Amino acid sequence: MGKDGLNRECFELHSRNLATEHVSHAHDFHQLILATSGTTELAMEGKEERVTARRGCLIPSSRHHEYQGDGGNRTLVLDIPVAHLATLEKGSEIERLFDKPRFFSVPPALNQLTHALSQQLEQCPALQNEIAVLLLRALTMYLHDEPESVVSQLGKPVGKRCISERLDLVRLDNWIDQHLADAIHVEQMAALCALSLGHFHACFRELTGVTPLAYVQRRRLEHARTLVRHSALSLGHIAMLVGFRDQGSFSRAYRRYFEISPSADR
Repeated sequence: MGKDGLNRECFELHSRNLATEHVSHAHDFHQLILATSGTTELAMEGKEERVTARRGCLIPSSRHHEYQGDGGNRTLVLDIPVAHLATLEKGSEIERLFDKPRFFSVPPALNQLTHALSQQLEQCPALQNEIAVLLLRALTMYLHDEPESVVSQLGKPVGKRCISERLDLVRLDNWIDQHLADAIHVEQMAALCALSLGHFHACFRELTGVTPLAYVQRRRLEHARTLVRHSALSLGHIAMLVGFRDQGSFSRAYRRYFEISPSADR
């Protein structure tokens, strides 16, 4: 335990490129996500936003979430084991950061610090715990002073039903199917329906029961299964046609969704 009261061995901090593969999971540790470049679409408890240099995310332990990067991002991902917090002098301070899942605005000063610490991490990976401590202390100070209206809190009821006539699922399906090989962003889908991003996401989830990201992934895989079963195309070619970056990520997603590998399904 150091002078700042934080055990410097309990954090895992990585600078990553979050790829275009759709990931849906939960984990038994808290997680902080800050981007230094690029974007990642992240959905959590019915709300979906983009993690960018101007927008960060706090994911409490065991909260289900899904994400998909743009393939060109650089993202700081900090994992915080919950079991360690009770033993730390300042553990309760950190725990309060994760009392609810939320997205938050990243001011220029915090963004500059994130850039500097990301570079330091790449140069000296052995300092990851010290860098994590600095990052958490800066974030705690910032969010403590941030107005409630600036923080996007999750888990609040939507209220009245918000399905809009402008959310034409048939039209969306046709558009998605025409762009399966491309990166598909929720903003594009919302624009097709002439809805704001937040309204579109709430309406879409109410109508379909899943997030837009999960829906697009499902259509990719359902089209892929048709090609796997009824064409002679290679699995690598099929993966490319439905928007996966490589055959490995395609096969993993296929197995998770259909509970069988594409080669066995063929």
